[in-house]
Amino acid sequence: MGLFNSINIAATGLSADRVRVDVISDNMANINTTRTNEGGPFRRSRVIMRPRVDSPYWRSPFLPESMDNGIGRGVRVSEIQKDYSTENPLRWDPTHPDAIKSGPREGYVELPNVDIVTEMVDMISASRSYEANSAIIEGSKAMFLRALDIGSR
Repeated sequence: MGLFNSINIAATGLSADRVRVDVISDNMANINTTRTNEGGPFRRSRVIMRPRVDSPYWRSPFLPESMDNGIGRGVRVSEIQKDYSTENPLRWDPTHPDAIKSGPREGYVELPNVDIVTEMVDMISASRSYEANSAIIEGSKAMFLRALDIGSR
């Protein structure tokens, strides 16, 4: 295992967490957006992460080659996905410019499927994950400095 692998692995987590925070912030900023360029109300986005297996930093010293499936190489953002599985809530407001004009839902406005509580929980989770990855980098840095200090005596 190389000297900087722990920092590289934690850095992938920092990058992914930054993307998560950006996506969550976008969701929260659009909590009242009833009209988008695509048409209809804003749809909540979520970040899909996968393990990094395409560019290995090192091989696991604990697993045989046939079982090494990318453990210890970090994460990457594979896609940012719109949430079409959650229903958009409706609010009665026939004077709203985006109110439904005809049919059984006439007079209702379709709102974004963004739940502020869910977004805040996701934001706290991303923030804690970012802090943990930062602590790994700081710990690695302190360990390297201590090793240099021991080697210089």
